[in-house]
Amino acid sequence: MTAPATPYRPLDIAAELIRCPSVTPEDAGALAVLERYLAPLGFACERMRFSDKDTPDIDNLYARLGSGRPHFCFAGHTDVVPVGEAAAWTVDPFAGEVRDGRLYGRGAADMKGSIASFVAAAQRIAAEGFQGSISLLITGDEEGPSINGTKKVLETLKARGETIDHCIVGEPTCVERLGDMIKVGRRGSINGWLTVTGCQGHVAYPHLADNPVPKLLEMLRRLEAHLLDEGTAHFQPSNLEITSVDVGNSATNVIPGSARAVLNIRFNDLHTGASLEKWMRDVCDAVAAETGARYTLKAVTSGEAFLTPPGAFSALIAAAAQKVTGVTPELSTSGGTSDARFIRAHAPVVEFGLPNQTMHKADENAGIDDITRLADIYEAVLRGYFAGQAEAAA
Repeated sequence: MTAPATPYRPLDIAAELIRCPSVTPEDAGALAVLERYLAPLGFACERMRFSDKDTPDIDNLYARLGSGRPHFCFAGHTDVVPVGEAAAWTVDPFAGEVRDGRLYGRGAADMKGSIASFVAAAQRIAAEGFQGSISLLITGDEEGPSINGTKKVLETLKARGETIDHCIVGEPTCVERLGDMIKVGRRGSINGWLTVTGCQGHVAYPHLADNPVPKLLEMLRRLEAHLLDEGTAHFQPSNLEITSVDVGNSATNVIPGSARAVLNIRFNDLHTGASLEKWMRDVCDAVAAETGARYTLKAVTSGEAFLTPPGAFSALIAAAAQKVTGVTPELSTSGGTSDARFIRAHAPVVEFGLPNQTMHKADENAGIDDITRLADIYEAVLRGYFAGQAEAAA
């Protein structure tokens, strides 16, 4: 198929995507916008819809150009977080308005702008030809439960024998300006719901009750006081944060029957979700043995820590960013989780995209110049990637 003669403008694509109010789990036409740009370039566009008990059905798009290797994949998401307080916005969140050199709207930074930049870069490469494959793995479930999205697409590809050689995720990774940070890994995350059960009673007759609050507080004190680690060469120290403590007690003269707490641990590659769950249970068991506390702990790991060791792939992206922006990127593992946590089991993966100062905020926006230059960076990455693979094969 002959590629369109008119160059794609990433700003136009980004604005069209923003005009699709694709708040998780709604697609709102966002994937159709991408298909309309990708199909004329020769991409085979495949919708993958997955469902799961008690979670929304999700549409995903897998679009691939070429069938050979090496296979370079761009991963991203078209779903966005809710608008929040509408009155806090000075623009229509889904109008894709341009003002003072910036594109405004929900998803401008996270991450419809990055997707648009990659599509524009892919057009330039497709027009000239290359040896290998380029794909886009776009989900509508990154900001939601992340159950029916990237993870299931990857499982489907693996089941039918498709291999991804390298992947870049277009998350907004830059801090102060475009090009200043590349994510080569992420810390893991585990949530814990801790409940201590006692016996409700009157505060004037404590011997007839069993107050769960002091026992819960002692468990939390020991968990919070423990130094998990001091960090590693690539990761900051792991940290445990208590995010909620509640007894649901509106009375001042009643000893509650139960007390609950919620906590989260962001951890580096010195730990796993399983090892941290065991540690939490050991601490709680010790308190229970000393105090007679009865407790339950539910622990859910939403992502394990991972690192793509700095090497040729991250160096390629760093060189492309520096060439376009003049900025030397920092290789970092800071921040929250992303779908890279699923991709890491299938291919080396790094994250690089727009500045992240306005993501998830009212009046979310991205600089038009940044969107344009990001397309130039992605183009340089693709050219360097396929040229390097060709040289290695020679």
